[in-house]
Order: sequence, then C-alpha cells, then structure tokens
Amino acid sequence: MNNIVAIVGRPNVGKSTLFNRLIQRREAIVDSVSGVTRDRNYGKSEWNGKEFSVIDTGGYVRGSDDVFEGEIRKQVELAIDEADVIIFVVDVEEGITPMDDVVARLLRKVTKPVLLAVNKVDNAMREKDALEFYNLGLGDYFTFASISGSGTGDLLDALIESFPVKPEPVQEEVVLPRFAVVGRPNAGKSSFINALIGKERFMVTDIAGTTRDAIDTKFDRFGFEFNLVDTAGIRRKAKVKEDLEFYSVMRSVRAIEHADICILVIDATRGFEGQDQSIFWLAEKNRKGVVILVNKWDLVEKDTMSTRDYEEKIKKELMPFTDVPILFVSALTKQRLLKALEATVQVFENRKQRIPTSKFNEFMLKVIEAYPPPATKGKYVKIKYCMQLPTLTPQFVFFANMPQYVKEPYKRYLENKIRENWDFSGVPIDIYIREK
Repeated sequence: MNNIVAIVGRPNVGKSTLFNRLIQRREAIVDSVSGVTRDRNYGKSEWNGKEFSVIDTGGYVRGSDDVFEGEIRKQVELAIDEADVIIFVVDVEEGITPMDDVVARLLRKVTKPVLLAVNKVDNAMREKDALEFYNLGLGDYFTFASISGSGTGDLLDALIESFPVKPEPVQEEVVLPRFAVVGRPNAGKSSFINALIGKERFMVTDIAGTTRDAIDTKFDRFGFEFNLVDTAGIRRKAKVKEDLEFYSVMRSVRAIEHADICILVIDATRGFEGQDQSIFWLAEKNRKGVVILVNKWDLVEKDTMSTRDYEEKIKKELMPFTDVPILFVSALTKQRLLKALEATVQVFENRKQRIPTSKFNEFMLKVIEAYPPPATKGKYVKIKYCMQLPTLTPQFVFFANMPQYVKEPYKRYLENKIRENWDFSGVPIDIYIREK
C-alpha cells in the first residue's frame, strides 16, 4: 500500500496549491474564495523514488453555521484517520489565528507524524515572521511558498523520512476500468457513490453543486473491481456564473474523456431535460459506454405503466441511439443499486467484445443479401466482405464496390442488425464503408 499524506488547515491557506504542486496536475480547484475544496481530493505523487498518495481536504472550520463547513469538518477528521502523515498548512501573512489553534489542538492528540508547513514565505522578512508558529506546540516547522514552489523540497524530504516503514508489495498495478458518474447538479451522483461504497466519501447536501472536483474512488465489493469517478454536476453554459462552476464543468468533461463508461444520473422528479441530453451526447460523441440511472425514483407517483412510459419518453429523446440500459434507482433507499452496477459492468464487457471475422461475415452477408443497399442511378452496390476493426470501441468496416452510394439510413440498418445479433447495449458503434 502507498503511504497516504493528508493536507489540512483552515480555509484559504494554500492547501490545494500545494496539492496541485505535489501531483503536478491541476486537479484541485484553486480560487481566492475560501472554502472552495469541499470533498477530499486524492492524487498520486512521487519524491526521490518514493510514491505516496495525497489527500487535499476542505479547510478545517470550527463553530461555523455554513452547511458546507460542518461537512468539511467531518471530511477533515476522516482524512486525518486515513492518513499516515499529516501536513498542517498555515499562512505566514495572517500569523496564528484562533482557527489555527483549534486545528493544532486537534492534531496534538494525533499519534501520527505531523509536519507544520508555513506557506507564503518567499523572503527573509517572512522567515522571521514564521518564528511565532512555534507557539502552536507542534515542534519544528518548514517554510515554503506553494505558488512558486520554493522550500517544497525540504518539506518533501522530511515527509519521506517520516513515513512508517511498510513491507514492499510485489504485485503490479492493474489498470482498472473507469466509470464516471455524470449528470446535472444535484441529481444524486454523490449519494449514489456513497451508497455503493458504504462510506461517506462525498459531501451530500440539498444545495446543488456541492461536489466541485472530479474525484476517483476505487470500488472493490460484490465481486466487482473498478474506479468510480464522481464529477461535479454539468450545468448549461449560461448557468455557469461562478468561475468555480466553470472549472467543475470542465473537470466533468475531462472525466468523461478519461472514463470507459459514463453512468448518467438523472433526477426522476425533473425528467430527462436538455442538459441531461447534452451530457448523453457528449459521452456518445466521445464513444463511451452509457448507462442511464433515473434516480430519486422513490419520490415519483407511480402506476403500473410509469416505468415503461418514462423509458419510452427518454428513448424518444435519444433517437437514433436507443440501445441504452435505463434503470430506475434510489440512492437514498439503495433500491436496485446492484442492478445498476451489473448493467454498467455488462456495458463495459460489451464495449470490448470482439466478433470473429468468419462469424461476422457469415451473419452479415446473409443480411445484406436479403436487403441489399438501394440502387442509385441504376448502379448496384455490392458488399462482399466485412470485419470488426481492432479498435478500443466497436467499429466495423464493410467493403463495397461503390461506397459513396451507401447512405446513412442503410448504415443504420446494418448497425441495427449487428445489435440484434450481438449485445452492444449502451455502446456506440461506428460503421465504415470502404472501397474494396
């Protein structure tokens, strides 16, 4: 197991900037508004050949009436439990604040190594100012400037030395499939993941837009193993008023690009809105597998036909790509969550399935013979051979004498026939017609 490092401190002392510097990516959102990081953000870092995981936490706030800040406090306490070493970040510009005292009191009780890191020290004057941090009772401190990176080397050297000695594992890392949980804000994405992993990994409040970063969670239960990515809700461009929202939407778009399967969570009480459709088409355009989960199904007035009608309505919006699993779930009551997982894993399997060329020809050439491409200007198109391409997503090529005369509707007919015979549910298919 990698060593885990938690970065804690009150809001806006530069924890996320340090986190981004350690993992060398812009993972955590950095903004001068305090309290931007709301969930624990995980990343991997390496120094002097030693790998470790880093947790960036929301600022530690005591006695605040902000809903989020109470939640952030819970997250920080959880992060301290999970970590092997804790970096406590303070700000030299503001000196010791009452809030720093509270955090220090919490950390003095911890038996794990705590490194006190004084941020924003970028000249000799500030080196002197940093002396007051001895008053926190946490021993020696390290001065650094997270924006420019000066001083982080000494901090990292000390960090590596304070890791507990662990036996070396001999197993290499398997690349797990990545499932991104996407959807508009407040559709219940975080509740869905928390219900699955049985841990409060994400903050859940009734306010839309609580999750602002895309966060990975390894899932290994019920015989399934994969990475789950919870993304900030994607909102319409016009609604992205705060910069933060913009970053979060960008992050979600990136999560979709990096995922194998997108689990699109929609709010049953609101229906399949335009925004949900654009997320769906975004995933489809990126050639990702898609599973649609209609969440909050426990809140909807139902009769015997309601699921069927609801499904029809969604499929009408998805034309022509209607071969998508749609499940009705409730993250709150944990209704059909395992079904949703099974469907997602099935879509992942569908996406990587390979059809032997001989079998594919045997079936498809009969289909083409029964209903050949329509003649254009008296010219007949003949397709004599077809195969699946060795690509990451299902792509099929048909060799014809006059490919330019094979139009979209016929390609769709071929796709439908492939779907009828092989299970490609939830996976976009590409059909190419080439000259033989």
